[in-house]
Amino acid sequence: MELDELMGQAVEHLRYLREIGVTHIGEAAPLASPIPEPSMPKRPEPPVLFEAPPLLVESPAPRKTETLEEIRAELGDCRRCKLWSTRTNLVFGEGNPQAELMFVGEGPGADEDASGRPFIGRAGQLLTRMIEAIEFKREDVYIANVVKSRPPGNRAPEPDEVRACSPFLFRQIAAVRPKVIVTLGNPATQALLQTRVGITQLRGRIQDYPADAGIKVIPTFHPAYLLRSPDKKREAWEDLKKVRAFLRGEE
Repeated sequence: MELDELMGQAVEHLRYLREIGVTHIGEAAPLASPIPEPSMPKRPEPPVLFEAPPLLVESPAPRKTETLEEIRAELGDCRRCKLWSTRTNLVFGEGNPQAELMFVGEGPGADEDASGRPFIGRAGQLLTRMIEAIEFKREDVYIANVVKSRPPGNRAPEPDEVRACSPFLFRQIAAVRPKVIVTLGNPATQALLQTRVGITQLRGRIQDYPADAGIKVIPTFHPAYLLRSPDKKREAWEDLKKVRAFLRGEE
């Protein structure tokens, strides 16, 4: 290469360095400004499924792994709320202690109070048929209630009763570790999802159980309500089909 050509290239290179701001040979060239990313339209926020009210009860504190028998023994002849004074029997729950499907109602009725077993009256018979309709047997699932003592006159549990009793329900859930919990009616749905939104809005929606995101909650109508409003059975059946599809890996 000719000397004149080499000198010409050196001059061009120096001119380039001067243009990008280098005034001394030992000085590093300034970093180029980053290329701005093209602006993308913001995706709309997903709709809020329910409001965020004050918690109805405190979330359960982490505990060691315990059995249903240990939880029942600690519950004892419970007198933690006023319901003890009018009950005949405490109704803890029953079923498969390793069930993948769990049903939670609000509280025992008269038949349950007399026997000490959950869901054995007319509503319980309908629940058994609902369980069988999605190809389970009653003994395959676990059944419990938010409160373990019968509210007088089959009224809904009051907030202080829920606060006193629901920690034992949370511990039952932690012991069983189902894949899906079907909440039956308003009190059970609101206690587990920590919301005040009603069952009509939440039924059939797959939710995360707040205390363990690995467990799903699918609310539906209480069987006692379905006995009073048989026209709602079709909607409850649609909810149960979602439960079956989820457990089959189809949802």
